[in-house]
Amino acid sequence: MATPQQGYPQHGQPQQEEYDASQHDGGGVASPGPPGATPALPNQGKKKRHYAGQAYEFGGEQMRHWPAQAQGGYQAPSYGSHPASPAPGTPGFGQPAPNVGGYQPPEPGYPAQGGAPQHPNIGAVTQGMGAMSMTQNPQAQGRLPMNQLYPTDIMNAPLNVSELDLPPPPIILPPNYVRSTLNAVPTTYNLLKKSRLPFALVIQPYGALHDHEDPVPIVPDQVIARCRRCRSYINPFATFLDQGHRWRCNMCNLTNEVPQAFDWDAASQKQLDRWARPELNHSVVEFVAPQEYMVRPPQPLVYLFLLDVSYAAVTNGLLATAARCILESLDRIPNADRRTRLGFLAVDSGLHYFSIPQDGSENSDASMMVVSDLDEPFLPTPQDLLVTLAECRQNIESFLSKLQDMFASTQNAGSCMGPALRAGHKMISSVGGKLTVLSSTLPNIGVGKLEMREDKKLLGTTKENGLLQTQNSFYKSFAVECSKNQVSIDMFLFSSSYQDVASLSNLPRYTGGQTYFYPGWNAAKGEDAIKFAREFSDYLSAEIGLEAVLRVRATTGLRMSTFYGNFFNRSSDLCAFPAFPRDQGYVVEVAIDETLTKNVVCLQSAVLHTTCNGERRIRVMTLALPTTQNLADVYASADQAAIATTFSHKAVERALGSGLEAARDALQAKIVELLQTYRKELAGGNMGGAGLQFPANLRCLPALFLGLRKNIGLRQSAQIPSDMRSAALCLLSTLPLPLLIQYVYPKVYSLHDVIPSEDDEHAPTNIGLVDDNTGETVMPRPLNPSSQSLLPYGLYLIDDGQTQFLWVGREAVDALVHDVFEVPDRQHLKVGKTTLPVIDTDINERVRAIVEKSRDHRSRGVGSIIVPHLYLVREDGEPGMRLWAQSMFVEDRADQGVSLQQWLGTIRERSAISYRPSQ
Repeated sequence: MATPQQGYPQHGQPQQEEYDASQHDGGGVASPGPPGATPALPNQGKKKRHYAGQAYEFGGEQMRHWPAQAQGGYQAPSYGSHPASPAPGTPGFGQPAPNVGGYQPPEPGYPAQGGAPQHPNIGAVTQGMGAMSMTQNPQAQGRLPMNQLYPTDIMNAPLNVSELDLPPPPIILPPNYVRSTLNAVPTTYNLLKKSRLPFALVIQPYGALHDHEDPVPIVPDQVIARCRRCRSYINPFATFLDQGHRWRCNMCNLTNEVPQAFDWDAASQKQLDRWARPELNHSVVEFVAPQEYMVRPPQPLVYLFLLDVSYAAVTNGLLATAARCILESLDRIPNADRRTRLGFLAVDSGLHYFSIPQDGSENSDASMMVVSDLDEPFLPTPQDLLVTLAECRQNIESFLSKLQDMFASTQNAGSCMGPALRAGHKMISSVGGKLTVLSSTLPNIGVGKLEMREDKKLLGTTKENGLLQTQNSFYKSFAVECSKNQVSIDMFLFSSSYQDVASLSNLPRYTGGQTYFYPGWNAAKGEDAIKFAREFSDYLSAEIGLEAVLRVRATTGLRMSTFYGNFFNRSSDLCAFPAFPRDQGYVVEVAIDETLTKNVVCLQSAVLHTTCNGERRIRVMTLALPTTQNLADVYASADQAAIATTFSHKAVERALGSGLEAARDALQAKIVELLQTYRKELAGGNMGGAGLQFPANLRCLPALFLGLRKNIGLRQSAQIPSDMRSAALCLLSTLPLPLLIQYVYPKVYSLHDVIPSEDDEHAPTNIGLVDDNTGETVMPRPLNPSSQSLLPYGLYLIDDGQTQFLWVGREAVDALVHDVFEVPDRQHLKVGKTTLPVIDTDINERVRAIVEKSRDHRSRGVGSIIVPHLYLVREDGEPGMRLWAQSMFVEDRADQGVSLQQWLGTIRERSAISYRPSQ
């Protein structure tokens, strides 16, 4: 390893252990050896090598449980590949496909002569599902073997942050759109209650694993087979009867007639191979809906911009930046059917309507009409305020280019946002669409008026909860009214002072929208202007779904009980979305009402929506899960990331209802309860000495719960403004699963050693470069979010998905600083918001590529428009910036929060105190 004086220091591995690679028999992941044996590692020749990681002991046997770096990717452990796993030829859900880079469950295929799901990579799963009769008694035929339970000591085996990227215990179908907290479902309510685990689905209907994945298959012929009783859609797990003339619903067992046109291709006027139909081969499909799925003709895409033109919005550059961004994004706004309509409403102490004539008319200038009657705002020219983009393109461009000048000299500090919302609703309620609100001022006039109520003396006290509540009931009641008329609201908030995010966020919460918060934003700061411009442009270009509803159906005996996310719950099982965004996640809790008698249960989520092109579609996602009567199976197949996401939503609900302390206490009580249950029911009351026993697939769960408690939304602190906390609570209840996990447990990457030293012949050489096979930038191995991961001469990227920090160590060598930042030494570095310079050096190119890849959420299939700010932090620099970056180190003790080791000790003590073994 090079010394700091000899070049770029390489990241140290203070906890390295030495293993003998000669024990490995070559290739892939080695099987665990006999009890006490050293785990075999990838074959690197007959010599000893250092590996960053430890051998975690699982129930007397050892198993490698950290990602091994190989070609820029990671090889995930096989939870189901264990000596106790089913022998070849027996049906089993715990047999992952033998692929490098993590388990990717295959999609079921079909033989030409039958309706049984089959795939060569699932081994003999078809033996359990092939002839599966949905009315079989589980006692008559053996249960499908489950994932094996691997105990682990989470106190004495240090957590490796890379484990958060591992896939959940394997199931049959791809987990990218729908993930279940339990990948083996208890057969009874009592067993679920005994487990203390939640049974919930985490749904992102428009998510995908990667951009380069094949698109969701489309069923274009409008032939849709649905069950007459439960209305489920035909799917790969239904069975055909009577020579294929009828099919049995795998949800409620009813026998249905197969539609006459099911085997007919109307386009080519010839017989169709039934087994080639997408809905029988894919777990996620999209149907083109026929006329009966439409209450009215498909609505066009409508954007009505409510623009703050008060003194604050003009002086901080919001009005000019927003107008220019809309102007430059007109080509990106979806308009394939040429029906997209735009409208503009300016807001200060009055309402400013704009009538934009069609292109080619005698007068091409937009006319402004000011309405000062705010109690009952009226539309001065109802027909000309909402114009078609295709017909008025040139005049819209002319209007946007002059908008800033219209209010350049304003001194008006008022904001009648409430009346403006009412007026906007009146403009588009007959059609539906999006109200896009951009505001820098606290609404202070008319209905919806808000008062300045921020009081620093209340922060960190029990009275702080009042600041997180809605100040004015108008916002919730108005949002519900908008939802009924297919009007969705997105809030872009830019105030440099208090703006009452807690109240305003109710508008997106009940209309399927989102709250975007830009504290202290100013267009004079280049980084601020670029961030908003990129995000707003991507926002305008997104192909959202319109007038959508979501319903989740399941096998008889299961019921959807609680729904979490931004929407309006129209009935007990129907969620309404005036607009369906692509970058939000939703959680649906599932109740077990009856004993489940099937080997496999299915849960089906369906989203009926209108595309931006005016086509009615139904996206159907079907998830099949095995059932079990064994508590160990339930724990062995639990998904820690999905569980953490579920309790994130629950914690937000608890925080808004009962307060922040109650939310934090509930998280601690739940993890203690799970540890007690595992100890009592599955570990025989054994504490494991000074350790803390828990299943290997749940070993990150205590750390994730600590991350939730220390997140800015829930953290115990008297220094967090209520607007910042409210905005964080919005993120905790809307972020899709991958981003939520990173938000509560940030990633840390070592950058100073992306170019390995000459004496480290085994270090990867392609970090920060584009991989030839995947076409994506190869990322470094993530480090745990702890100051112990950092070396004093290092350069690190700290990223929680919303904010990025470049941490420069106090002993960083001048050569490193110069080659990355083009300054002589670290004393010349300017801390704060920054943009990396473009320098013709290898390390600069790699660092820029890693930073950009880390902020590219779309490559992970989450579709987020967020572009994190990048801040430069010196370890020996400005204290405030350093403390902010250190707040990302979830595993450290900071402010009033405990360290990870203290947290594990606390929950261990509480679980031991509360547990009373029977005499």
